[in-house]
Amino acid sequence: MKNIVKVLETGSSEEKIKILETLDKTDDPEILQKIISKLDDDDIKVRGEAFSSLVLNKNKISNFLTQNLNSTSKNIRGFAALALANRNEIDAISKIVKLAKDERSMVRSCAIGALGHLKAKEAKDVFLDSVLDTNVEVRKSAIQAIIDLKFSISEERIKEISNDADPELLKMLSKLKKK
Repeated sequence: MKNIVKVLETGSSEEKIKILETLDKTDDPEILQKIISKLDDDDIKVRGEAFSSLVLNKNKISNFLTQNLNSTSKNIRGFAALALANRNEIDAISKIVKLAKDERSMVRSCAIGALGHLKAKEAKDVFLDSVLDTNVEVRKSAIQAIIDLKFSISEERIKEISNDADPELLKMLSKLKKK
């Protein structure tokens, strides 16, 4: 175990990935926390492998992931929310909702995407508020969730969203149910 932690801390990207590929069955708290910390690795491939390891883990690890929704790292906050969603952890919805107001747009986008994936109908107001976010990716995540959950949206709101929309956003808006 000490060797695993050491490799995850100081190993090369290749070594980290090789170890992470073997850790999808662990329930060791120290190793789980180390895997979660790799969601903020400099190498995107290491982050991806850490994410896969957490999503594929069949153990009860949601408490480790939900604790990390409060991380100082935007990557850990955002990816922990997505990992919870991919694990279908509906009990985490109320904690993920809080991230929809995060100061970092990447975290807001991940949170909205996670809530949409979890089909969190109770987050309808979060989605409706987020369609006017300053960040276009957050807006797209919110609109996609509204489309997927079949929420209707007012014609005025659609016009408001359309004002500075890019072509992809306009295409998404055309799929919205109007009320």
